[in-house]
Amino acid sequence: MSVMRMIDLIYKKRNGAEHSPEEIRFIVNGIAEKSIPDYQLAAWCMAVYFQGMSPREARNLAIEMSVSGETVDLSAIPGVKIDKHSTGGVGDKVSLVLAPLVAAAGAPVCKMSGRGLGHTGGTIDKLESIPGFKTEIPKEDLFRQVKEVGIGLVGQTGNLVPADKYLYALRDVTCTVESIPLIAASIMSKKLAGGADGYVLDVKVGNGAFMKDLEEAKSLAELMVSIGKGAGKKCMAVLTGMDQPLGHAIGNALEVQEAIAALKGQGPGDLMEVSLTLGAQMLILAGIEEEEAAARNRLEQMIADGAAWRTFEKWVSAQGGEVSAIRDEALLPTAPIQLPVVSRNAGYVAYLDTEGLGMLAGRLGAGRASKDDCIDHRVGLIIRKKLGDPVKEGEVLAEVHARTMQEAQAAAESLYNLVIVSAIHQPAPPLIYGYII
Repeated sequence: MSVMRMIDLIYKKRNGAEHSPEEIRFIVNGIAEKSIPDYQLAAWCMAVYFQGMSPREARNLAIEMSVSGETVDLSAIPGVKIDKHSTGGVGDKVSLVLAPLVAAAGAPVCKMSGRGLGHTGGTIDKLESIPGFKTEIPKEDLFRQVKEVGIGLVGQTGNLVPADKYLYALRDVTCTVESIPLIAASIMSKKLAGGADGYVLDVKVGNGAFMKDLEEAKSLAELMVSIGKGAGKKCMAVLTGMDQPLGHAIGNALEVQEAIAALKGQGPGDLMEVSLTLGAQMLILAGIEEEEAAARNRLEQMIADGAAWRTFEKWVSAQGGEVSAIRDEALLPTAPIQLPVVSRNAGYVAYLDTEGLGMLAGRLGAGRASKDDCIDHRVGLIIRKKLGDPVKEGEVLAEVHARTMQEAQAAAESLYNLVIVSAIHQPAPPLIYGYII
């Protein structure tokens, strides 16, 4: 029997051949055990970047990485557990709305979420802006909470998919992050390790998303759905627009306030639409409803009769958060400086540099430049005018929430390059581009 060697697998992939399941297992084990040198893994990543992977290879890579460390077994929790994942956007507070909404409708939510990455915010950072909210809970307590309250959401554990963490760090410094099969395998390895029975994937597309091009986003969605189904899970994806922030708020406590408004039926139209669209698909995968219209009606009823809001209160209380702070938003962290930014001309909002807005909020303190940076939950932006909206000269375009007047004024000046007002009216791009089933 011949001994498997990494150099042979690099050669094989460089020439466009398909890896066997055993070869993928050898690579992942080598990553986890650090027995394959970085320079060979880097060469393999570059070969994958140029030659791609078959759906079977990507599925095998995701499955093998998912069992490279700790895994979560949710079988002790009754019901069909459906997870939701977003590929990341600006102002994307959907999980804060969706988790209590679908839990109130009868679908248990037990979810691991991440912190902010680059120009995109993180659900864990947003939840931690609620005073006292704990995002680290012992597994036994988390499961008990989901059984009692219907919902629990925590940060990812340190030993979850270590092979993926190591490979991602290497991809980051070898210009291979953008490889669609490696992106899909990375995302789905974490989902599979999380133990849910199925997944609704929110794949963002637009200038504020990691996928700027619709065809690329569609390819990523198709591959992730293929991986999920190939691993024996229920799985579908929704392609949603990210050419402008979702809702108006960008920044942690500001987004919590907007999520609270949504749970009370007073949220921005685009946030409500994405939340109801994804939530309906979660109820369908969970077997609670069969048709999208019925699922949406159920969710709308959960908002109308206050069940979604009551579930949010129970969730916050169960994880140590101060319920008084979500009942009275003045008790949430508030920036000392709130500076309105007014339009210098009349017209219509023609362009929003969504990624730039996310980066600007990060520079104010809402995000991290490095993993060790501290988040300031108070700061961020409120974008008052969205694509296609009419604007009068002197009308407020946005608000800057900052720590100092100097930071606020600098951010306000930057906003004029990120929010473009034109005399020509252009309609807003689609919010929902389609479904991958």
